[in-house]
Amino acid sequence: MAATEAADPLLMLGVGLIEKDTNGEVLWVWCYPSTTATLRNLLLRKCCLTEENKLLHPFVFGQYRRTWFYITTVEVPDSSILKKVTHFSIVLTAKDFNPEKYAAFTRILCRMYLKHGSPVKMMESYIAVLTKGICQSEENGSFLSKDFDARKAYLAGSIKDIVSQFGMETVILHTALMLKKRIVVYHPKIEAVQEFTRTLPALVWHRQDWTILHSYVHLDADELEALQMCPGYVAGFVDSEVSNRSDLYDVFVNLADGEITIAPLAKEAMTMGKLHKEIGQLIVQSAEDPEKSDSQVIQDISLKTKEIFTNLAPFSEVSDDGEKRVLNYEALKQRRFPPATENFLYHLAAAEQMLKI
Repeated sequence: MAATEAADPLLMLGVGLIEKDTNGEVLWVWCYPSTTATLRNLLLRKCCLTEENKLLHPFVFGQYRRTWFYITTVEVPDSSILKKVTHFSIVLTAKDFNPEKYAAFTRILCRMYLKHGSPVKMMESYIAVLTKGICQSEENGSFLSKDFDARKAYLAGSIKDIVSQFGMETVILHTALMLKKRIVVYHPKIEAVQEFTRTLPALVWHRQDWTILHSYVHLDADELEALQMCPGYVAGFVDSEVSNRSDLYDVFVNLADGEITIAPLAKEAMTMGKLHKEIGQLIVQSAEDPEKSDSQVIQDISLKTKEIFTNLAPFSEVSDDGEKRVLNYEALKQRRFPPATENFLYHLAAAEQMLKI
């Protein structure tokens, strides 16, 4: 994604306001422009106000059917103009993945609502950002859309943290991502789930594809149906019940216990061999180097990934219709790679849609 696209204010889709009143009722109060009942119900479920006696989550984000949502929730101080409201959430929906950008903007909108007690000022600021990419306010802070590059958002997580937790097992995650498998991550704390899941697509940096990320999913029929329409994904859950839903994953990460499990049906495609050991050692060696930054570790992994695609190149040929390159399976077999390497290269070709139909 180009930096200019990341600065495009037209990526925003809408803004909404959810309130919890002194009677404990949670209501969808206002939005601009309109929204669907399905999306409204989803956002009410995602904001932490509808959960009884649960912790306040200052900021959550996720994706539903290619729409990203960003929600900032605050407690209303006694001094505020909002006398009948105890908490509220500002919701932004957008076409792009950029948590830092939308966290900054929703914080400004929260301050405006606390001060004025009316959505009018928020709408003015929203339209200013939508049309000019900027909103300026002396008391509430300024926001400039182009300060937040998409690439920065992609690099915000820490690969080093993942490797320090999982060591050589990180190669399981790398393999699953390379093969476009379904990864489910569980932890009871949403902040831990979001931090971990947002980082995983960086393991396959050559794709720069964060559309595979669904960082906050509930075990709700509509959400699961939307998720299962995706060929491969990284999905985050805070409900431990997800561990029993083997229909949802090829690889299950129990972040709370530090365990990675490969589902029985995915074991054949995910067979590990000498090549995986090499990749795993490279990942660990790079991540454990104190001199290296996270982006340098990502670069090292990316170079190794390119090497794998270079290995695959001699066994590909132009398809009959001349439109794309496809795998020549016979040529691959004749090369007599170790079985696990051949198996991996075959499944990688399948993931890259290089198999002859």
